[in-house]
Amino acid sequence: MEPSLRVRVRAGDPDAFGELFDECAQGIYGLGLNLTASRADAEDVVSLTFLEAWRHRDRLDPGEGPVVPWLVGIAVNVTRNTVRAARHHEAAMSRLPPPGSVPDFTDETAERIDATADLRRVSDALKALRRGEREVIALCVWSELDYAEAAKALGVPVGTVKSRLSRARRKLRKLAAPGEQAAPEEPVAEPGHLADDRSVAVRSPKEGTR
Repeated sequence: MEPSLRVRVRAGDPDAFGELFDECAQGIYGLGLNLTASRADAEDVVSLTFLEAWRHRDRLDPGEGPVVPWLVGIAVNVTRNTVRAARHHEAAMSRLPPPGSVPDFTDETAERIDATADLRRVSDALKALRRGEREVIALCVWSELDYAEAAKALGVPVGTVKSRLSRARRKLRKLAAPGEQAAPEEPVAEPGHLADDRSVAVRSPKEGTR
């Protein structure tokens, strides 16, 4: 019988890492984008996640099961470090003298504004959450991990994942569009997406089957 992807990854098989990248890179990018609200940072998260996975492949449990939760756990830690570094950079930049006048590139960037508006609204809402709450939203809603997989990725009990997710949803409902009354029921939206202005998280497809 051919060795599982988990066994091959742990053994340092380059082809296995290629398969893992093809299967998971887009999901890791989405996770990084949702947690950092920066495409450049999200690309860094992908690169650093797979680099760390290669460096620490011997830490992967050789048992059965998917490799995704292990990889997502690495991505979460990488994202935390990326966000921390960005904050330090912003703090350092804020101490510099203000720059001189620059040319107006409004016309050239107008199209990008519309493309990033939803991401900014989501980012603003997520900033009101604690780090742990943001992470469970990213894992259970956007990355569609089930409770057990998210718990393994974060290194916390399943009950902690459930309570954080419930608390995060309540907070996000209160942060619905200004002037609108948040509904007491779960918002209606396509599975795995955000409702209306994308500031309210809904259940992932996996949760709907529980």
